[in-house]
Amino acid sequence: QLQASGGGLVQAGGSLRLSCVASGRTWFVMGWFRQAPGKEREFVAAITWNSNSASTADSVKGRFTISRDNAENTLYLQMDSLKPEDTAVYYCAARGRYLPIPSTTLKDYDYWGQGTQVTVSS
Repeated sequence: QLQASGGGLVQAGGSLRLSCVASGRTWFVMGWFRQAPGKEREFVAAITWNSNSASTADSVKGRFTISRDNAENTLYLQMDSLKPEDTAVYYCAARGRYLPIPSTTLKDYDYWGQGTQVTVSS
């Protein structure tokens, strides 16, 4: 029900825009997580259904922007000023049960996309 795309190879300082098409139901909270080789999956950004509230990890704050278009059922992650340490598989996640806050916790999300690889070269 979640299909992520937009990953690729980019040089440090470059930009990428990830997209996640979500189908099938209303998603109260949607978010992005990432997992680098040998590391645990970590929170990147999340946004509530009405886009009134969003949360961004300190490591990407000021560089990444999360947004969503409910009319298009699509979640976005605009990634600017990319760094080699941003290299990871990026996963979109969604919660179908009501939650009024942009959760940073993996267990709060019910559905996960397949992941898209982002590689930043130095």
